Amino acid sequence: MPVTEDATTLDAFLGGRVTLRQPRHGYRAATDPVFLAAACPAKAGQTVLELGCGAGAASLCLAARVPGLELFGVERQPDYAALARENAARAGAAMTVITADLGALSHDLRQMSFDHVLANPPFFPAGSGSQAQDPGREAANREDTPLSIWIDTARARLKPGGWLTLIHLAERLPDCLAAMGAGFGAVAVLPLQPRIGRAATRVVIRARKSARAPFALLAPFLIHEGADHAGDAPDFTDQAQAVLRAAAPLPFAGQD
Repeated sequence: MPVTEDATTLDAFLGGRVTLRQPRHGYRAATDPVFLAAACPAKAGQTVLELGCGAGAASLCLAARVPGLELFGVERQPDYAALARENAARAGAAMTVITADLGALSHDLRQMSFDHVLANPPFFPAGSGSQAQDPGREAANREDTPLSIWIDTARARLKPGGWLTLIHLAERLPDCLAAMGAGFGAVAVLPLQPRIGRAATRVVIRARKSARAPFALLAPFLIHEGADHAGDAPDFTDQAQAVLRAAAPLPFAGQD
C-alpha cells in the first residue's frame, strides 16, 4: 500500500478535532481506537507508548483530549508507520513512531519506561477464520505475535504503577486476563454493549502494574439507542456521542 493521496483518505475523528490519513483499502480505524483513547487515564506531562499504533488514531485521539503528552508508537508495517508520522505532524502532536515488531524492539526502546501503554491487539488468533485479501488488514486483525507477548511487552515497558489500557473482543477476555498474570492489579473491565438486549462484543481493560487493588467488572457502556438500527442516521447514545464526537473520557467509576 503506497502512501499516496490516491491510496488514502483523510478522515475526521472526535468531531473534527483529529484528521487521520489512512488507507483507502486495508485496515481503517473506526470506533475502537477512539474508545481505547477515551479509557486511558493519562495526564499532561506523562509518557504514553502505543503498541501497534497503525496510522496513529488512538494516540492522536488521546492527545486531542489530554494536551502535553509525550507519545511513542510502535508499528511493524512501514506504510502505516509513515502515515502515523504524517498524521502526528499534521496534528502538531509530540509523537515518535518507531517501525519495529513489538517482539523485537530496539535496545534504545527497551531501555525506556512509560506511564501508560495503549494496545489494540489483533482480534483473531493465528489460523482462525478466513484470511483477509488485503495484507494490511490481515496483519491488523490476525495474530502473528501472540497476545501474551503484547501484554508481556506492555508490562516490561511500564513504570511501576503505570497503566495498561487495551481493547479486545469480549470472547478474548479470558485470554487477556490470563496473560496479565500476577504482574498487574487494579484490573477493571468495561464491557462495550452495542444495543439493549445484546451481549457485549468488545471489552476495554485497564490494569496497573504491580498494583494490589481487586478486580472490577464495571456496568456496560451502551453504544447505540434501541434494540435495532432504524434508518440511515447514526443512533449513538448520548454517552457514546460524548466520547466519539466531543472527546469525553470513558467512565471507569472509582478507577481513576
